Amino acid sequence: MTNEQKTASDTPKFRYTAELAGRIEQAWQDKWEQEGTFNAPNPSGPWADPDALGKDKYFLQDMFPYPSGAGLHVGHPLGFIATDVFARYQRMTGKNVLYTMGFDAFGLPAEQYAVQTGQHPRKTTEDNIVTYRRQLRRLGLSHDLRRSFATIDPEYYKWTQWIFLKIYNAWYDEQAGKARPIEELVAGYESGQIATPDGRAWADLDAVERTAAVDARRLAYKKEVPVNWAPGLGTVVANEEVTNEGLTERGDMPVFRRNLSQWMMRITAYADRLIDDLDRMEWPESIKAMQRNWIGRSQGAALSFQVDGSDASIEVFTTRPDTVFGATFMVLAPEHPLVEQIVPAQWPEGTKDVWTGGAADPRAAVADYRLAASRKSDVERQADEKTKTGVFTGAYATNPLTGNAIPVFIADYVLMGYGTGAIMAVPGQDDRDWAYATAFELPIVRTVQPANGHPDDQPFLGDGPAINSANGRISLDGMGVADAKAKIIEFVEAEGFGHGTINYKLRDWLFSRQRYWGEPFPIVYDQDGVAHPLPDSMLPVELPEVADYSPKTYAPDDKDSMPESPLSRAQEWVSVELDLGDGPKTYRRETDTMPNWAGSCWYEMRYTDPDNHDRFVDRECEEYWMGPGRGAGKGVANDPGGVDLYVGGVEHAVLHLLYARFWHKVLFDLGEISSQEPFRRLFNQGYVQAFAFRDHRGQPVPAAEVEEHPSASGGESTWTWQGQPVTREYGKMGKSLKNVVTPDEMCQQYGADTFRVYEMSMGPLDQSRPWETRAVVGSQRFLQRLWRNVVDEETGESVVSDDPADEATLRLLHKTIEAVRGDFETLGYNTTIARLIELNNALTRLDASPRSVVEPLVQMVAPLAPHIAEELWQRLGHDTSITFEPFPQADPALLVDDTVTCVVQVLGKVRDRLEVAADISDADLEAAALASDRVQSTIGDKSVRKVIVRAPKLVNIVVG
Repeated sequence: MTNEQKTASDTPKFRYTAELAGRIEQAWQDKWEQEGTFNAPNPSGPWADPDALGKDKYFLQDMFPYPSGAGLHVGHPLGFIATDVFARYQRMTGKNVLYTMGFDAFGLPAEQYAVQTGQHPRKTTEDNIVTYRRQLRRLGLSHDLRRSFATIDPEYYKWTQWIFLKIYNAWYDEQAGKARPIEELVAGYESGQIATPDGRAWADLDAVERTAAVDARRLAYKKEVPVNWAPGLGTVVANEEVTNEGLTERGDMPVFRRNLSQWMMRITAYADRLIDDLDRMEWPESIKAMQRNWIGRSQGAALSFQVDGSDASIEVFTTRPDTVFGATFMVLAPEHPLVEQIVPAQWPEGTKDVWTGGAADPRAAVADYRLAASRKSDVERQADEKTKTGVFTGAYATNPLTGNAIPVFIADYVLMGYGTGAIMAVPGQDDRDWAYATAFELPIVRTVQPANGHPDDQPFLGDGPAINSANGRISLDGMGVADAKAKIIEFVEAEGFGHGTINYKLRDWLFSRQRYWGEPFPIVYDQDGVAHPLPDSMLPVELPEVADYSPKTYAPDDKDSMPESPLSRAQEWVSVELDLGDGPKTYRRETDTMPNWAGSCWYEMRYTDPDNHDRFVDRECEEYWMGPGRGAGKGVANDPGGVDLYVGGVEHAVLHLLYARFWHKVLFDLGEISSQEPFRRLFNQGYVQAFAFRDHRGQPVPAAEVEEHPSASGGESTWTWQGQPVTREYGKMGKSLKNVVTPDEMCQQYGADTFRVYEMSMGPLDQSRPWETRAVVGSQRFLQRLWRNVVDEETGESVVSDDPADEATLRLLHKTIEAVRGDFETLGYNTTIARLIELNNALTRLDASPRSVVEPLVQMVAPLAPHIAEELWQRLGHDTSITFEPFPQADPALLVDDTVTCVVQVLGKVRDRLEVAADISDADLEAAALASDRVQSTIGDKSVRKVIVRAPKLVNIVVG
């Protein structure tokens, strides 16, 4: 008999091995699915169950995963397991829990794969979803499977298109502070209550002008705007999708600026509400700060500078109007519409060579510079470390406070999309203006007195008394910044060349993509190019089949190319005959598609009612699951409603969360939903990190194939791959570093429950944590000891005793229950597991495990390791699932110790520790402390001057 055969034959039949764990897990997963254990009842619709709705509800979800072809690595399920633990705990506290998962399935990866292989993106995506669902099921996640969907399902994106039309057919009423149906705007125009854009009466406008007046106020509109064009991806990307290096976030492709007619979302109308309502939500402060900074609300003034020799004036927005006396030049964005108007034919007298860019005349200089700027992304243009470039326009403007003629430049560090696209440059008080003034030999005038010791060759950015800031009409000299701001705003408003105002960094959302694999727009154009929304009866607009999924092919750095959507080649689909109410006509479909953010802007609402074919969500279902004052919002003042707990990565702090909040607020304003925010509470989990290895070229090598060579002298190990030395580093787990470990491997080697326990025990959930496969065995041993405390490994019978537990064990149990409840509520699972291990180890030391302790222990383990908990619960004699068993309650009487340790100090130093009754009196404790031999030895012949007693834990004796 071989050693392997002997080991196998000697293994007890019911030992908790990975093989037994796998069989148990498979069986319980099948049972849960067959019985619909985790199906949550709704208040209405096909899943209504009024009898189940007497319980409090709890709605929690993970951020939408994208189903990549590589499947999951062990870092991906970190948040998924955490939400599953919380969902299971909430069920055990008696709540009706909605917990499910769908897939954010449109996007570039599947399309790029289709371009490479010719395989339809739907086929790729659906195959990936099958893999994801298999992996998620193997982890024992307690999802309501009926509610799962993907954004590529026509029945889902029908409603994405419907929401787009609701936004398109709405406008923002600034006076009411909310969105209203577009029909009410038209009625306002007709009645004269709302002024038309040019002030003429509605009756005096022709049909085209009326359409333009309405379109100018729509929340979704089309406009020619500067966009980020990535030839390598064949599509336009939003500013938020461009890295600091001027490359696309996905694919690292170069980005260039183009003017293009694009669909936009007027998210800027909601800037104030998006900032102010952050205070109403239970989100990490760091995420709130990121959103506030992205929106960038700032108070300042708008000032006008008259262009010399022209009727034109340049308006600037500045947060520092108090520094206007120090404005020695102006800078326009290269795209500013005034540029062509103000550029003269010749350089004016006194033009410095450094201002001209080497061009013979201003028009050539400006044209060359504008072309160069168009080939850079906004991020690249604003990089602080880049050398300042620019060119003089040949025009001058007048500083309205000094009367000086100051030169007007164009420079790419000024963006048309922020403020007015123009700045007054005050180099004495701004880093970038100082750098520009230095590079272009421009004057520098300080308007704030620098602090003592401030370098002469640097701008001063702090507060201080104003200097050089006076003329015959006003003086700011001597004032602090705040007072100077207030006075200058009052002055310019009285003089008529400026006014106080608020500005935002937030720009309207670029909503068009030149891609195939995305939601089609429910918009068609007539022969005059006028847009027409499709009626609800024509939704969904489905993607056509195409022979070529690729956009027009370009070299990644083809700066002069222009976007072209793959859909534009599907002519039979593009040209369509429709009757939109005035007879059959030929229309042209919109050939751009929506960004992948569209589907994730509202999926939380669809989860509440995904089987609804008549409405995007039933009003009663949305109000039950997301309405204010329900679930976690009970008793919360000014509760905005929304999902009770939303878990995901910090990388979505701005894009997804901001976009989803915007859509949600529009739907609330239009009366479609009851909740004002999509996500009431947000939790960001950390990353799983792992060792990675690089060869002599610096290229990653497969971590699983690296061999470790411990040092014989006890020093640091060395590592080799295929016999060659490699270096070790630490990084986020991922394909690029070739350090991926899959959950499939872990489940095969240890079982899903062990994997779950290990992931939750690695450290605080909101912090990144190192992956160490060898450490997983510790979690396996915990579950094996738990198993042995209940099951005889030879017979499979229960070994639990019905004899009462001793008092010490009972006290430990109830202290554990109390602490674990608190840990579960705060997602502190790592400390939960440590407490459960301590209690389990205490049972291991007993002759027999008392049922009165084992059963609550198994109940507490159930959210973390549900399969073994279900199995043990059944073996303990129960014929119902542990899923809905009430979570144990701690007995307050057993939380108080009979005795406690009292620290006795003499002159502040610990001299003894006494075991005393928990309810000992101050007098008795003082007497016991003074009677201590150690204390008496310390006091010696000194007199006791004072005794401070804090019964039962502290006595401090002062001697002299």
